[in-house]
Amino acid sequence: MDSSTTRRDATRRKLFEAAVTLIAEQGFSSTTVDEIAERAGVAKGTVYYNFASKNVLFEELLRHGIELLATSLQAASEEVAGRGGSRIDALDAMIRAGLEFISRYPALTQLYVAELWRTNRAWQSTLMVVRERAITVVEDVLREAVARGELSEEIDIPLTASALFGMVLVAALDWQSYQPDRSIDDVHASLSRLLQGRVTGRPA
Repeated sequence: MDSSTTRRDATRRKLFEAAVTLIAEQGFSSTTVDEIAERAGVAKGTVYYNFASKNVLFEELLRHGIELLATSLQAASEEVAGRGGSRIDALDAMIRAGLEFISRYPALTQLYVAELWRTNRAWQSTLMVVRERAITVVEDVLREAVARGELSEEIDIPLTASALFGMVLVAALDWQSYQPDRSIDDVHASLSRLLQGRVTGRPA
């Protein structure tokens, strides 16, 4: 990769970080390109050089962030597979990876969750695409678990994948916002018990 490409990637990362933080703080409509440029420490023209508009910047922000998350989930699953673990173990590792991602990028997660509830955005189709990208990774592991007999064939795979994805998102945001003193190990252990079906106190 040449130096100009490296510089452009670094600039785009700064713009992503500035935009997601500002939008999470004050909303998309209230965030201006001037503010994004100022927060990123670049000229306003640099924003438009990299992105045609604020809408385009936001859509690319969503794609970039969810791709990072999906890659993280996939890597966690593959690591478990590499050491011969079960698909349930892989799902547990993906929960941990999701918590770590959200802990690292809380503003992006808040923004994503907030935008999921809006229906009048120009980028609604982009939200659907990026959501599908992340959930498909979970669905693939669930299908493997069913094929191996680790999970019942009766489970609704798309709905279960959405439920697991949503559980991690909401639990992590609640942790970050209202229970910040809890460790990630503690939060992961609680979600792991839900996954393993041990919340009743009886063996699964």
